[in-house]
Amino acid sequence: MDFNQVSYFLHLADTLNFTAAARLSGVSQPSLTRAIRRLEDELGGALIYRDGKNSRLTGLGQDVEVEFRRMMGALESVHHHSRNWTDGGHRVLDISVAPTIGPEAFTTFFASALEQLPTVEIRLHALEAGGEAPALLSGRRHAAIATRDPRADRKLEIRPLFRERLVLGCALDHPLARIETVRVEDLADYPYVDRMGCELRDQVRSHIAGQGVTLRPWLRTDREDWVRHAVADGRSICILPERCAASTGLTSRSIAGFALEREVVISIVSGSTAPVEIRKLAQLASIHPWEEGWGAKPSELSKQ
Repeated sequence: MDFNQVSYFLHLADTLNFTAAARLSGVSQPSLTRAIRRLEDELGGALIYRDGKNSRLTGLGQDVEVEFRRMMGALESVHHHSRNWTDGGHRVLDISVAPTIGPEAFTTFFASALEQLPTVEIRLHALEAGGEAPALLSGRRHAAIATRDPRADRKLEIRPLFRERLVLGCALDHPLARIETVRVEDLADYPYVDRMGCELRDQVRSHIAGQGVTLRPWLRTDREDWVRHAVADGRSICILPERCAASTGLTSRSIAGFALEREVVISIVSGSTAPVEIRKLAQLASIHPWEEGWGAKPSELSKQ
C-alpha cells in the first residue's frame, strides 16, 4: 500500500466514478482501476460495488475511507510542519510545566516574549512523570519549566529563573492571616491540606516534625487546583511556594524558623540541535525581571 493508492481511493470515494477519479488523480482510468484492485487484494475485500452509474462503497470501503482521510490529514500536517521549519514560518513550541508551578509568574513573561517571537505559538503540557529529560531528548518537548533537579542530564542546558520561599497559605479571612509571622505550633490548630506533588514535601514534614508538631491532613492530593480551592474555601491551611499563594482567595504568611525554598529553571537540549526559537525563548526567560515584586534574583538569594 502506498499513498498514491490511498489518494486514488479517496478521489473514487468522492466521485463514485472511475473516470472522474482518474481525472482528479492525474492518471489514466486503467492505471487507477489497477491501483484500486491492488488495494482491494491487499485489504482482502472489495471497496466499491462496481455497478455503472450506481457504484457505491462497500461496508469495508466506508470504514477504510474514514481511516484513510485521517491518515492523509496527518500526512498534510507533517508537510505543514516541514514547510514551517524550512521556510521560517509559524512554529509551535511544546513546553512542559511541572504541576506545582502555577501560571502567576509566567503569563506576563510569555506575553512579552511572544512580542519578540511573533511567528511562535506556545503549547503547554503537564510535565511527564519521568521528568523532563526523556521528553526533551526525544524531541517530544522543546523546553521544560520545573524546579532544579541536582541529577539533571548533562545533555540539557539549564537556566535559572527565580527562587521562591515556601510559606503558609490560607484564606484571606483566616485567623492566621492576621499574624505577620506564624509559629509552627500554630499550624496544628487548623485542618491541613497535604500537597502530595510538592518537590520539598519530605523536607517540610521533617522540619515540622522536628519542632514537635504533628499535622493531621484531612485532604491529600497532587491536584494543585484542589489544594487552592480547599484552602481558599474555608479554615484549611497548606504550605506552598509564595508565588502560588498569589491565587485569588489566598494569602501567604511567613513561618518562623522555616527557610525552605525552591529554584525554578527552564531546561532545553544543549547545543545547536535545539530550535533557534526555543533558544531565544530560554534567553529571554533568563533575563526576564522575575524578581520584580518578589525579591531577589536566584544568584542573590544563594549568597544569603
